[in-house]
Amino acid sequence: MRRSLAALGALLFFFIAPGTVAGLMPWWIARGHMNLPFLGQTPIRIIGGLLIIAGLVPLVESFGRFALKGLGTPAPIFPTCHLVVSGFYRYVRNPMYVGVFAIILGDGLILGSLTVLAYALLVWLGFYLFVMLYEEPTLRRSFGPSYEDFCRHVPRWIPRLTPWQDS
Repeated sequence: MRRSLAALGALLFFFIAPGTVAGLMPWWIARGHMNLPFLGQTPIRIIGGLLIIAGLVPLVESFGRFALKGLGTPAPIFPTCHLVVSGFYRYVRNPMYVGVFAIILGDGLILGSLTVLAYALLVWLGFYLFVMLYEEPTLRRSFGPSYEDFCRHVPRWIPRLTPWQDS
């Protein structure tokens, strides 16, 4: 039963949080208008599309992993029961935040909007502050030495080239 509730909660939170932050907000900021591509180069839009795909993959996989392995959601009101250190978490501690940031950068490139790119930087700053001031201290209290070990081996923002093998 917990797994079903976690999956439903994760799905709902997926549409509420990243759906709004990386989907609706960039479109709203750009006023639903696609400007000319940056530097007049259509390949920049293709790079934007690739960034969106590259961000969606770890984001969707990590949401599913939280529900199925962690038995919870990324939402602080229904957190995981188990520390999740598999999947993309073997490469980077925050694959969801990295994914959302990549999606917003991609949105900005596709929409040709400097304002959306500036928004991406503000979102990253918000993620950084949330992780440093709330999330990491909470995880340290909840999972103790296992989280500390995870932090020693897996970088916060820039992915490792090889997966960490939890001992």
